[in-house]
Amino acid sequence: MAFDWADFGVDLHLDLPAGERRAGLEQALRAAIRSRRLAPGSRLPATRTLAAELGVARGTVAAAYDQLVAEGYLTARTGSGTTVALLPPASPVPAAAAAPPAPRFDLRPGAPDVTSFPTSAWLRATRRALSRAPAAAFDYGDPRGHPALRAALAEYLGRARGVLAHPDRIVVTSGYVQALALLAGLHRVVAMEDPGLAFHREVVRRAGARVVPVPVDAAGARTDLLESTVDAVVLTPAHQYPTGVTLAPARRRLVADWAREHGALVIEDDYDGEFRYDRQPVGAVQGVAAEQVAYVGSAAKTLGPGLRLGWVVLPERLVEPVVEAKRHSDYHTEVVGQLTLAELITSHGYDRHVRAVRSRYRARRDLLLARLRGAALGGVAAGLHALFPLPPGGPLERDVLAAAASRGLALGDLGSHWHAPGDHPQGLIIGYGTPSESRYPAALDVLARVLRA
Repeated sequence: MAFDWADFGVDLHLDLPAGERRAGLEQALRAAIRSRRLAPGSRLPATRTLAAELGVARGTVAAAYDQLVAEGYLTARTGSGTTVALLPPASPVPAAAAAPPAPRFDLRPGAPDVTSFPTSAWLRATRRALSRAPAAAFDYGDPRGHPALRAALAEYLGRARGVLAHPDRIVVTSGYVQALALLAGLHRVVAMEDPGLAFHREVVRRAGARVVPVPVDAAGARTDLLESTVDAVVLTPAHQYPTGVTLAPARRRLVADWAREHGALVIEDDYDGEFRYDRQPVGAVQGVAAEQVAYVGSAAKTLGPGLRLGWVVLPERLVEPVVEAKRHSDYHTEVVGQLTLAELITSHGYDRHVRAVRSRYRARRDLLLARLRGAALGGVAAGLHALFPLPPGGPLERDVLAAAASRGLALGDLGSHWHAPGDHPQGLIIGYGTPSESRYPAALDVLARVLRA
């Protein structure tokens, strides 16, 4: 009877040396165990199965197993099969580089409170989405993303963020970083806010574009300084990162006119647009200049960065170039998360979650203001962080950060966000999204002591 490879139980690859079969099998198993290719606890195939696979007698395999059990390489228990024994390493294992200890209190910016992830709602949405999904949903899909999610996003973004979004103009990405890389790869010179996130500048450079700074003041990015040599600009209009200012209406009009006149692109990073506390959220620039703006959003702040789900709403002329770039990057974003998010949006579970966390983060913002009463904090009208300016001639960023670290508190700094070293204003970036609800008050207590000192 022919051996049925499709029905083989536990896969085990062995290269048997030429010569006597039992000795060769013992030698191959010893080598695999010593090299840790077969890890301690690994279960071996039954003797009958392995004999059929190797084309040897079952007694040959049984004798080899018995010999290695006697030598201590294998363990055999009735009813539990044969497994690899725990052996001491043949040579000392190199010590891993010591990771810096995690801070007791983390007030660095850039992350939400992931303990607020709506696990129950996500599980319910996953079950509903998968129960209705056709088998074709799990095949290779459209690089633009699953139609269900693109349709749900078009409705949600238009309603909640004032974005003019048609499903055919949306490309689902593996987060903001991929969207930025896809867009930057289509341009030569990209202007980016100064100060801004250094990691995003590196993403643009690695995509092949040259980065030039555009200064930021109290009215947002100086879009009046954009030159004709620039063919794209990256902006955070709703809540500039890290200063927290909002792009002034006049500068919004200026950047749209500049892009229209020079055939350039505005890349709008709406990283925390849902979180506005003191008035109605500021609508997207894309809503008044759809053919000049690529609007980029993600689920990183509202749900969690671990989902790796983002989206970009494109001008018509960029749809095909971005789709082709996405196709040759990772073909398409994983589908289960897309189907689940689509279900969460269409059932309004996403809206309910956003309202809940917006209320929670507003309470955190209010507590921060209360603890630091009198401090001139910037950017507190929205988002998940605030800027604490340090006075000229006062303590240096590095000294305050060191004092905080000595008390187990991690903070962000303004200095690392400037495009180039120089005589820049100094400040601390206080992120109030990361700590859990239970640890946040204690983190503020430590922060207040550090700043008083």
